[in-house]
Amino acid sequence: METANTPLFQTQGLRFQDFLSYPDLVLPRDQATFLVGPSGVGKSTLLRLFNATLSPSAGRVLYNGRDVASMDTLALRREVSLVSQEPYLFDGTIWENLLQYYGYREQPLPEKHRFWELLNLMDLDFPLNSSVTTMSGGERQRVYLAIFLSFLPRVLMLDEPTSALDERTGELVISNLIGFCRKEGIQFLAISHNPQLVERYSQNTVPIERKTI
Repeated sequence: METANTPLFQTQGLRFQDFLSYPDLVLPRDQATFLVGPSGVGKSTLLRLFNATLSPSAGRVLYNGRDVASMDTLALRREVSLVSQEPYLFDGTIWENLLQYYGYREQPLPEKHRFWELLNLMDLDFPLNSSVTTMSGGERQRVYLAIFLSFLPRVLMLDEPTSALDERTGELVISNLIGFCRKEGIQFLAISHNPQLVERYSQNTVPIERKTI
């Protein structure tokens, strides 16, 4: 049974295919956790194992004390949202993208003023009828982030959320994301290669290194 002391995530003997092996990890809840380490050690893969987008070849992942392999994968992925490094937006306006995403989830749309607040949180000042096709990579990334924030998942996992942002905007976005998650009771987990951001905002830094199988 899930308690306040139950780890958010825990891994045991976790491996993926024949080239990635992970140390046994225990990630606490209610802390801004950052995964760090060189490229190619499997950080992005680990997030996908956490919400069962990928399946391990050995070992297991526990989420709130439950083996994710025993859970409904669609429900798990809605509860544990993974925002990838490359935003996936449909051609059209910001609002049309909301219509698409909420249509897939069969959920009622958020109030326009509520989503406008999330755009402002991501340092964006666009009308909802703005086309995403003319936006920069960083702007598209932040629209994508705002959409996922609007779902209010229990866990928000971010893969390099500031990769397309300048230093000032990146720091503002991370600060606002963590503040929003604390306010809404959302667990925050991110991958970052920015040591300054990690040093400033991480409450729990988890180094990932390549292990030989």
